Amino acid sequence: MFIEETILQGCIEGKRNAQYQLYRKFSSIMLGVCLRYSQSREEAEDILQEGFLKVFQNIASFRKEGSLEGWIKRIMINHALNRFRKNRKLPFYENIEEINETEIIDTNEEPAINEPFLAEILLSMIQSLPQGYRVVFNMYVFEDFSHKEIGETLNISDNTSKTQLMKARRLLRKKLEEFKQKQHLAFANGKQ
Repeated sequence: MFIEETILQGCIEGKRNAQYQLYRKFSSIMLGVCLRYSQSREEAEDILQEGFLKVFQNIASFRKEGSLEGWIKRIMINHALNRFRKNRKLPFYENIEEINETEIIDTNEEPAINEPFLAEILLSMIQSLPQGYRVVFNMYVFEDFSHKEIGETLNISDNTSKTQLMKARRLLRKKLEEFKQKQHLAFANGKQ
């Protein structure tokens, strides 16, 4: 903890070496967060760099009420969400009552896939989701936002948040099933 305090104080004083140490300590973890909100590694790296600029600009406001990692993560998520809102061309709105009930998949149902997936494959599938689905999915699943909080943050209705999450889960399930089928075909053909 003493090392983190020293790095923190150095960052508050604007010391480049301390900033570099803080960046090295948290950049790989935060890149993982940024990757979930982006469509490519390049976009995630941009979010990461811009996010760290915000961290260094605001480090003196860190009140030490929680973990430094949690504070940095919140900045990264907020920056990714601000970037999403700024770049969103059209607002998305969909009323969950208008969706055909036969299309809804029970989200409590376990997928029929039991093989372990590499984190990179799952991340790639999340990144390939349409932007609205991806952002709502990340906020709900990884950041524990409620649909009400997602709606307020993204300026959408609670129902739109629910719909986006449902569609994201459905699409991910489909991608996972397709991946499983490809794996089985490759194995059956002796390509593995």
